[in-house]
Amino acid sequence: MIAALAMATPSAQFSLTLRVELPHESGTLSKVTQAVTRAGGAIVAVDTVEAGGAGTLREITIDCESTDHRGRVIKAVQAVREAKLIETTDRTFELHRGGKIHTALAAAVKTRDDLSMAYTPGVARVCTAIAENRQKAFKYTIKANTVAVVSDGTAVLGLGDIGPEAAMPVMEGKAMLFKEFADVDAFPICLDTKDPEKIIETVNLIAPTFGGINLEDISSPRCFEIEQRLIADLDIPVFHDDQHGTAIVVLAALINACRLTGRPLEGLSVAMVGAGAAGVAVAKILMASGITEIVSCDRYGAIHAGRDDYESGSLNAPKQWLAENTNAGRRSGTPSDVLEGTDLFVGLSGPGIVTARDLQRMNPDPFVFAMANPNPEVRPEDAEPFARVMATGRSDYPNQINNVLAFPGIFRGALDVRARKITEEMKLAAARGIAATVADDELAEDYIIPSVFNRDVSREVARAVADEAQRAGAVRAPDETAEFSLPT
Repeated sequence: MIAALAMATPSAQFSLTLRVELPHESGTLSKVTQAVTRAGGAIVAVDTVEAGGAGTLREITIDCESTDHRGRVIKAVQAVREAKLIETTDRTFELHRGGKIHTALAAAVKTRDDLSMAYTPGVARVCTAIAENRQKAFKYTIKANTVAVVSDGTAVLGLGDIGPEAAMPVMEGKAMLFKEFADVDAFPICLDTKDPEKIIETVNLIAPTFGGINLEDISSPRCFEIEQRLIADLDIPVFHDDQHGTAIVVLAALINACRLTGRPLEGLSVAMVGAGAAGVAVAKILMASGITEIVSCDRYGAIHAGRDDYESGSLNAPKQWLAENTNAGRRSGTPSDVLEGTDLFVGLSGPGIVTARDLQRMNPDPFVFAMANPNPEVRPEDAEPFARVMATGRSDYPNQINNVLAFPGIFRGALDVRARKITEEMKLAAARGIAATVADDELAEDYIIPSVFNRDVSREVARAVADEAQRAGAVRAPDETAEFSLPT
């Protein structure tokens, strides 16, 4: 059952630490904590910093509901006459101070011998070996385990076009997740251009440093051309996570929803809302898995080859693809209209697109994946009576469809076998790998997707991706990166 959220709940994202000086009088700390509680704050910790003299210096860590709520909590503490507020720290900003990643040494440099091998003159021998066979860069540089996280800052989270500097905290976060969940070294590259040609040229120029390219938060439809051309240009994996990471986790959730209910995946009828990067990728992976009945909607309604903007040639390339490859029956109308007789709703758009009443038009026991974040297309509390399985993009509801379940393991597997690219079959293998981490005896309506903190996920995904890459021959031959051998 889905727990109803009548109001926002305190969250670590809005947490703060208050440094408060209190007199030694009995009950003064209690007055402060009661004031915080009355203001709706959730106290996480109370620590003594210094005790002596006329008072005690304490740090009180509090989770709040929003930025405005933080202000109300601070005012409540300031209103306690005995308390002197010394300092307020925003814990989220503090976590980002100085950036969230750093470089470290894989080898010590403490002696002259260390220096002569790591740098001049010894490094010249390694450079010469790589110059003779560039594939040896995979063995003797960071290339084998390093991914570039590349963005132009035009489609960041729910923030939109905020620019490259403002995108950096997200890209650093991505690099953290790569390292934490798959031990992949990733580096954020935020580009000060929106020109696809310049982005493609830049990535081509920096590619020799990296074993893979993760494209991130580049707006649609530009992201499609950028990814496709880089895949064609480069002999290392290129992966646009906003497209394929989302699609892979959606398919994993659907595989398990079908396993739970005993339905054949191929027989499902699907209604989708959102025809951007993720929407197109989801449609493609569902079709690759055998689903044939898909109707995609944008803000103007169902997309099909008979729509006026298709016939006039004014649809962008991704929507044109959807018009030509989905909705063969040319169903028309609003998202509410096309829900009639479907088994799965996939939302990749915005809040309030459909209502709980609309879900009653679907087939019995439907699957509802409402993934708009932070506010889903339909409130889970409202959808619960009508949906057999509900999934969202939020961490505070069951069944969170989160890309972190996919991209670390995908790159781990691809890097391990030195894959040249990430194929469609490797994406399908990744989805099956995610789904397989939920055992039969664990599977339930509120547990079709494993936790993002389940360390088995990235390992299983990496194994599945590596196996498929090798099966398909999408990896480098062993002799291309053979060990450098001494002359005999």
